[in-house]
Amino acid sequence: MAKAFLGRLGQTVAVLVAAMALLFALTLIIPGNPAEAILGPRATPESIVAITRQLGLDQPVWERLWRFFALLLTGDFGTDIVSGRPIAVMIGEVLPFTLALTLASILLALLLGVPAGVRAALRPGGTEDRLLALVSVGFVALPNFVVAIGLLIIFSLWLDWLPVDGAGLPGDLGDELLHLILPSLAVALGWIGYIARLVRSAMLEVLGQPYIRTARAFGLRQGRLIYLHALRNAALPVLAVLGVGIGQLLGGAVFAEIIFARPGMGSLIFNAINARNYPVVQASVFVIVLLFVATNLMIDALFLWLDPRLRRPAAS
Repeated sequence: MAKAFLGRLGQTVAVLVAAMALLFALTLIIPGNPAEAILGPRATPESIVAITRQLGLDQPVWERLWRFFALLLTGDFGTDIVSGRPIAVMIGEVLPFTLALTLASILLALLLGVPAGVRAALRPGGTEDRLLALVSVGFVALPNFVVAIGLLIIFSLWLDWLPVDGAGLPGDLGDELLHLILPSLAVALGWIGYIARLVRSAMLEVLGQPYIRTARAFGLRQGRLIYLHALRNAALPVLAVLGVGIGQLLGGAVFAEIIFARPGMGSLIFNAINARNYPVVQASVFVIVLLFVATNLMIDALFLWLDPRLRRPAAS
């Protein structure tokens, strides 16, 4: 198990390095001078040259790439040219909002998608199963930003049930949760249908296994049979999909933060891109990629622990 985990760890590091190298390459081909974008149209040539040197844009590409990875490895993201604040502090202020939105979206997708998939699997081909298939396809097909705009118009502007924007009053848990409903629903809606269909398929396969028929023949109660034995084994595909989908959930959270004007990594990256503030963009994307690969690494470790078949050296 340790050898398999080390192999996953090596793959994780390779993915992280490749993603950041691609991000660095993208910043090279984006049109426009970052120094001019930061200083504005009235900047003098002298100030543009000074900011260019301060950002290291006058150095050769290979030196900038080496310096870029060196700063990432040390965790020193530098100082924001625009505000003069440490970039790590700026990220630390908004990261909890993005994590809260992502976790709320995952919980919402699981709490609604898993029971729906179980009910559909218990009555395959029935009315609930067909209705779930129709609704699931509709949810998956809708882009996150379209869902977010639709929810905002219906529940905030027309019905006036939920707040339009922001993250709520700091320290007021009720108000913060109220501001979290629409963004988390916008991010989770597509995943609710996807998880429901995945749970349905996995449950149908598990319910046909001999040990389930044996437990049913011994008179095991339906609820205990379904939720303690069958769902436990059917949860492995859901766990695998969630590991891959963390990146999409984080991306959906970024769009939701922009649409609902929530503080978070999405708003920070969006404003930094508009200002050509590359150090903030690079540091923010690095943190998001790091969260993604770390989450997948933890899920891989959980898989290795739950499923002995994946421990190939031990099985041999």
